[in-house]
Amino acid sequence: MIGTGMEYDFKHIGEVFRLQGTLSRVEPISGGNINKTYRVVYIREGGVEKSYLFQKINTYVFKKPEEVMENIDRVTTHIYRKRGGINVLHFHHTAEGKNYHEEKSTHDFWRVCNYLDSVTFDVCQDIRVLYLAGVAFGMFQKDLSDFDASLLHETISSFHDTEKRLDTLFASVEADAYGRVAEVKEEIDYIASVRQKAGTLSRMQKEGSLPLRVTHNDTKINNVLFHPETYQPLTVIDLDTVMPGLVANDFGDAVRFAANTSVEDEKDLSKVSFDLEKFKAFAEGFIPCLKDSLTEQEIKTLALSVFCITVELASRFLDDYITGDKYFKTLYEGHNLVRTRAQLTLAKDIERKLPQMEKIVAEI
Repeated sequence: MIGTGMEYDFKHIGEVFRLQGTLSRVEPISGGNINKTYRVVYIREGGVEKSYLFQKINTYVFKKPEEVMENIDRVTTHIYRKRGGINVLHFHHTAEGKNYHEEKSTHDFWRVCNYLDSVTFDVCQDIRVLYLAGVAFGMFQKDLSDFDASLLHETISSFHDTEKRLDTLFASVEADAYGRVAEVKEEIDYIASVRQKAGTLSRMQKEGSLPLRVTHNDTKINNVLFHPETYQPLTVIDLDTVMPGLVANDFGDAVRFAANTSVEDEKDLSKVSFDLEKFKAFAEGFIPCLKDSLTEQEIKTLALSVFCITVELASRFLDDYITGDKYFKTLYEGHNLVRTRAQLTLAKDIERKLPQMEKIVAEI
């Protein structure tokens, strides 16, 4: 380690990515659940500071990090050209032309991108900010509306194939390997009753009535960088899950998260409901950005997507509970069951409000 007091040789990594100036300081950035992230500050000519983000990619989660980075390279290059380089994630390249570097001795997998002075929100009650988050994700889709999604790797197989997720759940119910099925009969019965409805988008995609587009697949509001003073959206970040998908899934997952009146693992189900005002705010930001590129079928499925994606997530939590809590990180006994019940309570409220949601989309 050279002069940073850290466990990694950031000076060497900077040299590999051909960064200019002298390394000044390294600041760990918390908040991410998967990759290790650091703000690395260089002093350039004239004493000017220049900051970069160094990320060590978690290769346990991302088994093929080269494919993840190839997707990111293609997508960010396309957006960079569209926006003329303004407020765009720019990943630096090695002398070999790669936007990643693997240390031979440790097999650590690194990438470096430019640092944007910004703020993020883990949760937000400000309707204006939710509207602007909708604009950010809408512009992301618009910038990539003419990009051929088939050029991207599917880095997580069948990620939002709701039908397949539900098939997996009911196979686990049948096996009942941990003897937990009896206590979740009510949850299983509800999911079974909406199984066809929840799988609508998956079937439409397989039938060819919904086109595959470039999708983000993790559209939480904290993946938008906002200007620190004006709160105008700068760019969308965390592109590890960018791959071919349905635009409705990006919309639905964003709204599922943003318009929930409580947290994802709320124990008091009386606090869980779907906020139509927040839904409308996000939709008013998102939909107009794409008015010239979405098909009529895509628009018609936006409201339904919120229900489908919520049932899908609930089924994943429930499947993990039934099969021994092996996938999602749990903080206490029964955590996945708490998550399941919170998401199903949300799904039931969304189902009740679907006519109002469809009306809002149609009006926008």
